[in-house]
Amino acid sequence: MAVIMCAKCGAKNRVDERTAQSRQPVCGRCGAALHLNDDDAGKPRTVTDNTFAREVLETRNVPVLLDCWAEWCGPCRMIAPVLDELAAESQGRYRIAKLNVDENPRTAAEFDIRSIPTMLIFKNGTLVDRIVGAQSKQAIAAKLRQ
Repeated sequence: MAVIMCAKCGAKNRVDERTAQSRQPVCGRCGAALHLNDDDAGKPRTVTDNTFAREVLETRNVPVLLDCWAEWCGPCRMIAPVLDELAAESQGRYRIAKLNVDENPRTAAEFDIRSIPTMLIFKNGTLVDRIVGAQSKQAIAAKLRQ
C-alpha cells in the first residue's frame, strides 16, 4: 500500500499498487485522479470512462496518445512494450495513456473504436490523428512528432 497525496486538495490516500495498474485511483476527498509517479514519466497512464476527460481532453501543451486495447488482443500485447518505451522516453514532450475497451465501452463507442489496437492522438483536447493496428515504434513516434 502506497500513501499518495492528492495534488488537488492535499488529502493523503492509501492506494494498492496492484489495483492501480488496472484501475485509476482517485482521491477519497475530492475525486481527482491520483498518480503513483507524479513525474508522469516511465509508464503509460491508465484511463477509464470516468477519468478520460481529465486525463486526455484537459491535457494542454503536449499531445496525448491514447492506446485503446483489450487483454485478449494479441497485437495489443505486442505493442504494449513499445508504448512503455515511448512513455519512458517522453521527457514531458507527450503523454501515453491506455484505455481498456472492454472495461470502458462508453469512451470506446464515442470514438468509434471498431478494431484494436487503435491509438488516438489528441492535442489540446482535440482528436488530431488515429493509428489502427500494430505499428512500429518509429511509426508511432513519427505520428507523435507531427
